[in-house]
Amino acid sequence: MEKSTQEHLEHAEHAEHAAHSGKRFLTIVSATIALLAVIAAVIGSLESVESTANMTERTAATLYQGQATDQWAFYQAKSIKKNLYEIAAANGGPNADAFAATARKNDEDSKEIKAKATELEKQVEEQLRASEKHEQRLHALTFAATLLHVAIAIATLSIIMQGARWPWYSSLGLGLFGILAAFRAFYTLH
Repeated sequence: MEKSTQEHLEHAEHAEHAAHSGKRFLTIVSATIALLAVIAAVIGSLESVESTANMTERTAATLYQGQATDQWAFYQAKSIKKNLYEIAAANGGPNADAFAATARKNDEDSKEIKAKATELEKQVEEQLRASEKHEQRLHALTFAATLLHVAIAIATLSIIMQGARWPWYSSLGLGLFGILAAFRAFYTLH
């Protein structure tokens, strides 16, 4: 982020020198550079927000997955215990009724545990879908910010080339494309 800030300051310095040259076109180019730099900074901030949200959602998914795994292990343990008590009850003896009751209790417990595990797996899927959405936005915003940085650099060529207009027109096109890419990140990506 610091390197990006330094680049913006260098471009701003070129723009400031051009603005003091007295040439109207170079002043317009300077204002364009400043505007593109502000937009790039905003998109860069949105990039950071989406990156953080992506990591947060992935971390939550990992947490839920760990909890679901624990519940499935507990479910397996209860199922094994239920089967052992059923075998013990089937063998008869003075404790057969107690063993059968314990087997039923383990069966009831395992159903509740299975429901919890299934619900946790649904939460894992929700978190992963949310994470993917943030990741798609992040990629789109990275692309948009890159286009804006290139537009700023190209606009600076107009100043360096003493008022050549083609770099400025190119930078306007790239800047607009970058802005549209940023809007696309929020309004068309699912």
